Amino acid sequence: MANAEECREALEQLSRNMAKSTGDVRQAAALDRSLSCRITDLDLTFTGQLRDGRIQDVVATPGEPTEKAAIRLTMASDDLLALVGGRLNFAAAWAGGRIRLEAGFRDLMRLRTLL
Repeated sequence: MANAEECREALEQLSRNMAKSTGDVRQAAALDRSLSCRITDLDLTFTGQLRDGRIQDVVATPGEPTEKAAIRLTMASDDLLALVGGRLNFAAAWAGGRIRLEAGFRDLMRLRTLL
């Protein structure tokens, strides 16, 4: 099980990866939406803002999110690290129930490019 600091670093790496992207991926990441990432095994939620192709203003709070973000991810800590490290395919993990993604229909359609 990864710890909170490793999860924060993984989210920062994801943000850096999105910022370096080009083409359709860059366009999909250019949303301006609230974001939450619930880490189930740590009982911790990271919240922030997806803006200008980066995850900004990240804050960690214990428990479930207090507000409903526009884009909501839920997963175990090791799955977050594996996903960002390229060892876990998002689509397969999502289809297998290891990762949960909730967002509005239009956001899901744009985000599918990232997946």
